[in-house]
Amino acid sequence: MKTELLKIKGDWREVVDDCRSTVGKEELGHEPSQKFKREILIAEHSPIRDLIFKWRWPDMPHWVTVHWVRHKWEKFVRTQRSDRTGIPREKLPQDEPQTFTGEANTQHLIDTMRKRLCGQASPETRAYAEDLKQAIAEMEPEVAGVLVPNCVYRCGCPEKNCCGYWQRLKRRTNGDIVNEDIQERYDLYNAVFREDHPKEGTV
Repeated sequence: MKTELLKIKGDWREVVDDCRSTVGKEELGHEPSQKFKREILIAEHSPIRDLIFKWRWPDMPHWVTVHWVRHKWEKFVRTQRSDRTGIPREKLPQDEPQTFTGEANTQHLIDTMRKRLCGQASPETRAYAEDLKQAIAEMEPEVAGVLVPNCVYRCGCPEKNCCGYWQRLKRRTNGDIVNEDIQERYDLYNAVFREDHPKEGTV
């Protein structure tokens, strides 16, 4: 599987200028600092919704698309309607490959990844989430940095049946992951994520 990041709508100048307009300031005139980006993403203030990501997952098994269409952002999946395909819908297998196109703003992605990077998500569905996070990291590393599973977001597992990932993270970070500083907690998780998901072609 390979996420195709099709486009990013909006930019950081738009985000910072919308922030400044809410406090009666003039436009900044240039892209904001990395510090500003990291702080506003952690705070999840509304201007982060100016950044909208559009991507494609080719050949996604149909049953996996069902997990992704539950989220509240735009998604486009090839139809299985018999009158359009000429194939009886009830004869199509659950693993029939689909082309899935998604379009979500940054807040949508933060909310979605809390569930889809979670160890309780199906492994196949989580693999798509991990691949999307890596694709976004190549273009917008600060945004990718706040895409974390729910246990990291909440500093503890809220699930009835815990997958054990939070406990493993605590061991791998010598307990430092249990940190009230959200940015430091996210940085620790992302270091583990990069270690577990090296980019293709790297050692």
